Amino acid sequence: MKTECVADISMNSILAEYNRELFDRFSILMVETSYGSGNHSITNTEEHLRNYVQKNFSRSLEAKVRNAQTMTSIYCKDARITGTSYASDNGGAVLNRQILEYMKAEPIEHALFEAEDNTRRLQEAGFDTTDVEEMARANQEEIDSVELPTYINEDGEEEEMSLANPADQVNSQKGIGVLNLVASGRYEISEAYANLNEYSSHRNKNKGTGLNDRCELSLTDKLLLEQYYFEKCGRYGGEIGKSLLKYQLEYLCYGENSDWKNLEKMTETLLFWREASNLAYILTSSSKTSAAEAAATALTVVLMVPELEELVKYSILFAWTFAESVSDISILLGGGRVPLFKSDETWQLGFFEMLGFRNNLGKRDCGSGLYYKDYLRMRLLMTSHEDKTKRLMDIIEMDMRLTPGNSSFMIDHCLDTFCGEITVSTSYGYETKIERVYGYEE
Repeated sequence: MKTECVADISMNSILAEYNRELFDRFSILMVETSYGSGNHSITNTEEHLRNYVQKNFSRSLEAKVRNAQTMTSIYCKDARITGTSYASDNGGAVLNRQILEYMKAEPIEHALFEAEDNTRRLQEAGFDTTDVEEMARANQEEIDSVELPTYINEDGEEEEMSLANPADQVNSQKGIGVLNLVASGRYEISEAYANLNEYSSHRNKNKGTGLNDRCELSLTDKLLLEQYYFEKCGRYGGEIGKSLLKYQLEYLCYGENSDWKNLEKMTETLLFWREASNLAYILTSSSKTSAAEAAATALTVVLMVPELEELVKYSILFAWTFAESVSDISILLGGGRVPLFKSDETWQLGFFEMLGFRNNLGKRDCGSGLYYKDYLRMRLLMTSHEDKTKRLMDIIEMDMRLTPGNSSFMIDHCLDTFCGEITVSTSYGYETKIERVYGYEE
């Protein structure tokens, strides 16, 4: 009976050595088996277990003074750990199981259901598959294939007349990149960088024995994980102070090695979605299609190339769509709202504002719609569960290594469940083994 009690006390003592910073920052209970030493090995935990067992068999101070002996003089002959499960096992299933244990008492936020609904509406509308830029390029190629009239210039040489398409003024800005367009001189972007080769997703990981590494996820579980990401990770406009990368949710989506690159990817996604949405609206707006048609007619009549009228009209509409979409992204990064579907009331740029759109960025709000974080929720929902788990483990390592005593922290050496085998002997030569499985959810 005493041996069994000692085994239970000793194994519980191992679990009590969970990493405090990991719990405080990420609400995860696990033993980091290097114990801050940088020497990552389960033998460290075995040594701790052996010491706990021996201490519980040792005589008390009073007994030592009186030189009293136990009846059988029990002592720990050996203590080994024969089975393990680590946080990163089975693609991070062990980590997810712990997160869900923490989150199970939390109600699912209404914002998550809204994000699911918005994602469904976006996909049903085809905004995630309609490549407006490709359509614009194909349209421009047709324009370029038409020969324009020529004239003799002042040097006596024959030269093709310029179409002077107003869309060209907008299209010339595309090579700058959407984040550069909207952020230049307006928003301060984090310059944080991470060497990804140092983190979990880019190295061969330590693996357990498969002791308890399963985690089947229901739809509710996946929503709770999404809620956890937003609770524990920073993002553009909602940064966390003591973190390596500031835009951590964007990192979950894209996995790039810097905040700039991850935000750049997010703005490119926003551009793709917003162009699809804005084109869908502008093609139904009689006032805007009429304005584009009038400009196209004037240009093609002057140059006597009526076959270009429809192509030029659409090139103007594509350019207008691009300019409006860049304006939308500027509003979102500035903390304003942009609706998923535009209307006459929420459209921002008129025809002449479109031509000089860079001078018309920085509008604060469309009056209704979704914030940047809402669009980010949608993008996160569309990211594979496997990628999010893999990148979350990187984020945990990044931030843990900034805490005292954890500069070499590794998620794949974080122990969740273990099987301990304790061998005890007596002064009379008797020997017995006790095997127990202990874990934070056992």
